[in-house]
Order: sequence, then structure tokens, then C-alpha cells
Amino acid sequence: MKRPVITQPQLVPVTRTDSDLPALPPQALTAAAVRNRLQASSGWTPEYVGDGGLFSDRPPANAAVLVPLVQHEAGLKLLLTRRTDHLRDHAGQISFPGGRVEPEDDGPVATALRETEEEIGLSRRYIEVIGQLPLYSTVTAFQVTPVVALVEPGFTLRLDDVEVAEAFEVPLDWLMDPAHHRHHRFEFAGAERRFLSMPWQGPQREYFIWGATAAMLRNLYRLLSSA
Repeated sequence: MKRPVITQPQLVPVTRTDSDLPALPPQALTAAAVRNRLQASSGWTPEYVGDGGLFSDRPPANAAVLVPLVQHEAGLKLLLTRRTDHLRDHAGQISFPGGRVEPEDDGPVATALRETEEEIGLSRRYIEVIGQLPLYSTVTAFQVTPVVALVEPGFTLRLDDVEVAEAFEVPLDWLMDPAHHRHHRFEFAGAERRFLSMPWQGPQREYFIWGATAAMLRNLYRLLSSA
């Protein structure tokens, strides 16, 4: 192992927040605005390209996740999942639906749609893929393509209880406000890790969005704010 494992990220000290950066205005967060920016995604640089060093010598594997933006009348909300606690990778963490690219998949979009249907039962007939974010490398050796999509409401979810403990939605305008983006720094035995978090207080509990999921959302903020 080349980097310290973080088992309780909520307890890692916060070094700063980004309240000095502007929140995205409502007009930048409509379905049309997000679609247009994704389809003309030039002139910007992602802030995060990966988690850094690997935990093991596992060979890299391609993966894809769906970034599903549900189109409610009150505005877009991001649909996220909480993984079950017994999984090998990222157990209990907040994540996008998605997974490893299989040989039969025709590219990352096909993977993201297939995995989303398998994990949470969201049919692709409700989904409009509008673009992709840059590849993101995780400490568990996955090369992840985030596939951004608009989702029509009216669907019914069916969770795969082996992989997914629950699914929930977070308002996109809350996530796209850097005042809610917290930077953490962790040291152990001479090694260091830094990560981003966006803790969301839901109706019943707090969801600690952190790591790769938070980093990819920060890249989405950078893309939408570069318009």
C-alpha cells in the first residue's frame, strides 16, 4: 500500500472551504444551459484528474458512471447512491451509479446506462445523455468516465440491494455552490492524502459526499462556470 487508507473521512480535519468562489447562478443550471455547455465543452481545464497514487498494484480497469440530473419543476437534482457496507471497493460511500466496462459494452455511455439500470433500476428511456466529463483515475485503479445525463421524472427505482443501500437526490444548485466544498488533509506514517467533501444534510440523515464523487462534481462546477 502506497497511501494511507481513510476509513472515517468525516473526522479528517477541514483545511478550508471555497466560499470565496462564486455560486453558479440559476440561469447556468437549467437543463438547456447544462446541455449546451456540455456539448460545447472547450476552453476549460478540469481541476481534478485523479486521487493520486494507488493502494495496490492492481492493473488499471476502465469504468463509467452516470451523473443523472433529474428535471424537477423546482430545478435540477442530482441522483446519487449510497453503496452497501460489504463491497470490496468504496464500501458505504456516496457514489454515482456505474461500474466496470464489460467486453460487450459499446463504450462508456453503454456501460453507464447498463450499470445504472442494473444498480438502481432506472430505465434508459428516461435518460438523455448530454455529454461527458474528463477521465478520472481512482486510487483503486479505475479509469472512470463520468457520463452526464438529464433524467425525466416519473421513474420508479428498483435498487440492487447487494450493491446499493439507498438512492437519494441533492439539489444541483447546492452542489454547485463552492461554499459547500470542503478541503481535507490527512497524514499517517509519513504519507499524506488530500480530498474534497460536500456533506449534504438530507431530511433524515447527513450524506458525506467525498473523494472521487466530490472531485468529479467539482470538475462539473469548473465546466459550468467556464461558460
